[in-house]
Amino acid sequence: MGKQSYVLAIDQGTTSTRAIVFDGDGRVVGVGNREHKQHYPRAGWIEHDPREIMDNLDRVVRDAMRRLRIRTSDLAAVGIANQRETVVVWDRRTGRPIHRAIVWQDTRTQPEVDALADGDPDRFRAKTGLTLSSYFAGPKAAWILDHVRGARAKAERGDLAFGTMDSWLVWNLTGGPRGGVHVTDVTNASRTLLMNLTTCDWDPELCELVGVPMAMLPTIVSSSEVIGEATRRSSLAGVPIAGILGDQQAAAFGQTCFEPGSAKNTYGTGSFLLMNTGVVPVPSQHGLLTTVLYQLGNKPPVFALEGPVADAGSVVQWLRDEIGMISKSADVDRLASTVRNTGGAYIVPAFSGLYAPRWRPDARGTIVGLTRFVTKAHLARAALECTAFSTWEVVNAMNNDVEASGLGTGLRGLRVDGGMVGNDSLMQLQSDLLNVPVVRPEVPETTALGAAYAAGLAVDMWQGLDELAEHWRIEKRWDPQISDEERARRLRVWNKAVEHSIDWVDTDTVTDDLLADEMYR
Repeated sequence: MGKQSYVLAIDQGTTSTRAIVFDGDGRVVGVGNREHKQHYPRAGWIEHDPREIMDNLDRVVRDAMRRLRIRTSDLAAVGIANQRETVVVWDRRTGRPIHRAIVWQDTRTQPEVDALADGDPDRFRAKTGLTLSSYFAGPKAAWILDHVRGARAKAERGDLAFGTMDSWLVWNLTGGPRGGVHVTDVTNASRTLLMNLTTCDWDPELCELVGVPMAMLPTIVSSSEVIGEATRRSSLAGVPIAGILGDQQAAAFGQTCFEPGSAKNTYGTGSFLLMNTGVVPVPSQHGLLTTVLYQLGNKPPVFALEGPVADAGSVVQWLRDEIGMISKSADVDRLASTVRNTGGAYIVPAFSGLYAPRWRPDARGTIVGLTRFVTKAHLARAALECTAFSTWEVVNAMNNDVEASGLGTGLRGLRVDGGMVGNDSLMQLQSDLLNVPVVRPEVPETTALGAAYAAGLAVDMWQGLDELAEHWRIEKRWDPQISDEERARRLRVWNKAVEHSIDWVDTDTVTDDLLADEMYR
């Protein structure tokens, strides 16, 4: 490999920013981590401070390199994985954001999305592969332009820049107002409702309908190519930035899901299941998304079916921060392990509505099955188990889409990663519900690893996908242990609980109260 023996990956996530250094065998050798503040100005609104995240980035990079005692000259490249639909709009001249970043879970754009749908939430699906939802990035950018004085006129003149978090990081790392490179990769672009999935380029008609001037859009690049070098004002000065992937696509790349039919699920703030469908996009008929999985240089893009679930680890954070039932996230595993089941209680964590496959923004979080027998230990276990049930719904829809497309007979096994996969009982439940093997890899940092792989391929640190696949090894495997009858019973009860989260809502009242279109202050 020569002198430059390492790749540094930036994993810019929903709750923290991490820098992880990998060696040529794909092993973690240095880590820096720092959380950033979550801002909740109104119910349903979630924001981040982009400047805080940029400051944290510089610190975590220094931490990771200091602990390994390496210099920038030892780094072959930098790769970036990012929270995908979180939006930043900034002034090209000053480099300052004109509004806090609007996070992917934020639901404030639901009225605008409803107006775009005009009664048909699949109106944009043929072009974008996506259903119309407040989840996606384009309407968030339009909301900022409409609620910050003078912003739309500046955007139309080209004075403002729009991007997901990858764009914001790359622009700053490569010089910011002094010539920063304004790009996004195709995986992130495919999450905006502005990119045509056939051409993998911005679509003028979609941009006009959503209300995002094309003058503010970044250039779309592949997931693995040299984009530019970090400047002297960065802690990564002189290192090429050579890979960008949305975080979930990065996790699939790190899990080496290179063959059609291979699939992974990441259990992070939310839960995200992606299945590789090859070089032809597969339209979903069952509530899933068709998205770009990755693109290597000038090669054709590879596509995926995806089922996003808004709330997974965020349920544990809710128990910790809002309810005060635990003092730290790790306590939930210990508490849940003291009971054998949930005592009949089910949590449906529709904090931001329900994502795939139901797409019900009006749904709200629900706890059902409460009796005096239920303790906080039962609720802790229910908070973990709801993620496994939500994943089953996604897999059921995915199996139906895959069979209809002729790709195969559905999911045959699931590779898992993310903060929650350290809970063995949860992974066993997941295997039981899906009725397929669930496998956890030796290297748990799959999101950062995928970004590192994409960057390393671009600078020839690794020679191809086959070499990367050789690095992937199983750390633990779970196989189904329950009967078909027990599986059907548990899923039937779960479905009833989900229906409660939808049926009780007074939609007009909730929409008026939580999602009113007011000037942000």
